[in-house]
Amino acid sequence: MAASTFPEWIYDGSEIPDPFGHGEKAVAFLRRRKHPKSTLPGKGFQLDPWQERIVRRIYGPRHADGSRIVKRVVLLLPRGNRKTSLSAALACLHLFGPERVPQGEAIFAAADREQAGIGFREALGIIRADKRLDPHFRVYDAFNSAKKIVYSRDAVTLQVISSDAGAQHGRTPSFVLADELHVWRGRLLWEALSTGADKIDNPLFVIASTSGRGQDSVAWEIVEDARKVARGDVDDPSILPILFEAEKDADWNDEALWRRVNPGLAHGYPSIEGFRRHARAAERSASERESFKQLKLNVWADQSTSPFLDMGVYDECGEPFDAEALNGLPCWIGVDMSTTTDLTAVVACVRDGDDFYLIPRFFLPGDNLRDRAERDGVPYVQWAEDGLLTATPGNVIDYRAVETCIRDLCDRFDVQEIGFDLAYAQPVMGPLSDDGLPVTIVRQGWITQSPALNELERVILAKALHHGGNPPLRWCFANVAIHTDSAGNRTMHKGKSTGRIDGAVATWMAVSRAVACESAGTAYADPHFDPSEFVC
Repeated sequence: MAASTFPEWIYDGSEIPDPFGHGEKAVAFLRRRKHPKSTLPGKGFQLDPWQERIVRRIYGPRHADGSRIVKRVVLLLPRGNRKTSLSAALACLHLFGPERVPQGEAIFAAADREQAGIGFREALGIIRADKRLDPHFRVYDAFNSAKKIVYSRDAVTLQVISSDAGAQHGRTPSFVLADELHVWRGRLLWEALSTGADKIDNPLFVIASTSGRGQDSVAWEIVEDARKVARGDVDDPSILPILFEAEKDADWNDEALWRRVNPGLAHGYPSIEGFRRHARAAERSASERESFKQLKLNVWADQSTSPFLDMGVYDECGEPFDAEALNGLPCWIGVDMSTTTDLTAVVACVRDGDDFYLIPRFFLPGDNLRDRAERDGVPYVQWAEDGLLTATPGNVIDYRAVETCIRDLCDRFDVQEIGFDLAYAQPVMGPLSDDGLPVTIVRQGWITQSPALNELERVILAKALHHGGNPPLRWCFANVAIHTDSAGNRTMHKGKSTGRIDGAVATWMAVSRAVACESAGTAYADPHFDPSEFVC
């Protein structure tokens, strides 16, 4: 468990200050509400003890002038723990409860209108479950139009907006529910709402989300900042971190961990049998395991949106090895050439019995390397200094450096095949094939990739692939997203626009050929390839 960030105060019975009684008023208000799906007598709203502690912690502590101390709540909950119901209940406190502000504006914000509408319908359900409330509200809920609830007495509104609707400047919300922030498109809506809320003295922002993927989003920034507050690294009482998340290396199959990270399990939700079914599937599939860890344990995933691998499993193959001891062994090389300004990867796969050892080489233009590092969000400069990447002089890749690298590998190992993706490959393939080196084309379509990815996944899961923990190669694998067609065939693509997967592509080319342990002419290579076409 992430013990340093876990909200122990929810369970430890510690006193929660409530000098003006606002926490008690909030709890009493919610206990008077009804919910259409409730199984309690009279359809009473179910406010379980862990949820009640959260409500008291948000609304109880106050400054001497009576203003609320907490201005931002970061609620990270795995799927199925009724965070939408709790968030809708909080919205009701600000729409017609003791936290309302006359003519105030409450907002449900999400990635799209459909997602935002879920919270809206939850709040509307709470209102309509009590017939006494109906006369006090006007509801605008027409199909494909703006959704809004107005509390007539004080002209308070609750409205739905989405991140695909633009920046939404000009708003001054007193309450915002930012739902599933990790899937929002860009930062415009977040910036508009957060700056709008800063115009007033006592706003409340509730970020209610499961964990996301990657570290290039506003959601990651918000959650990481909340973690610093939870650990005590940052002193900011205006932020309340409520982070139910497991560590990346925790035993994901431990039911005690499931119950700790999912507070609703003690009260019958989500389904424990559903957990067990998903866990059984995760034992057989890396992608299911990634899904289980992200959605049910709130482990923030790596960059890819549809991952090829559980990067924790990948990392288990990262023990250092003595590359010099492999000299002379059979070797297959995969080459993913790029345009003259992007990353080029050469990956040698050396086979020693049933084990496969990777020796990756990467190339980028040396000019503006820092700008490229800023663009892609990775330490190219440090990698170059550490010898993990070759920065060739000038503003384009020197293809002669790539050719020289491949020739050096051919001198060291018994190279059986040099597989190229045809794109941009001619300047390097021609001289190599002219000298009689075993050059071939490895096609990139699903007919070639899908069986090759199966082989690569198999050797990784068997701990038979050894990559030595090479940082650029790991970054490439973490960026991989998988497209699966209706027949179950898989192909690699980039999970985000700035991610590079060249090293992963070169790896599947090399490893799949090494596993086949054959020279040109297998299903992975192009049997019609004529090297003479590329002789310079």
